Amino acid sequence: MAINYGSKRLVVGAGYGFRDWLAQRVTAVLMALFTVVVLAQVLMPGEIGYDKWAGIFSAQWMKVLTFVVILSLAYHAWVGVRDIWMDYVKPVGLRLVLQVFSIVWLVGCAGWAIQVLWRL
Repeated sequence: MAINYGSKRLVVGAGYGFRDWLAQRVTAVLMALFTVVVLAQVLMPGEIGYDKWAGIFSAQWMKVLTFVVILSLAYHAWVGVRDIWMDYVKPVGLRLVLQVFSIVWLVGCAGWAIQVLWRL
């Protein structure tokens, strides 16, 4: 005979906090590594100008890496801004408007950055 000492506590969505925390750390590490790669190429001897910048981002592997970093930056920013709206904006309607604006803004910025990248 099993004795029940109480019900199990079910916390809905408890795993999302860890997922977002981990996403923030992974995207931050990726962006830091990208920064090191770009700095290493910029600090190479030679004059810094348009030709050097275009040369850095003209290689296909660098375009793909930059594309991944742009998406990572957008997701990293979304998680942070969404948490700010959820923590500090109490009226649900205003919070929804701010979240939708943030999504549209981040997608627009990422799209613009990718368009610039592929024009090089």
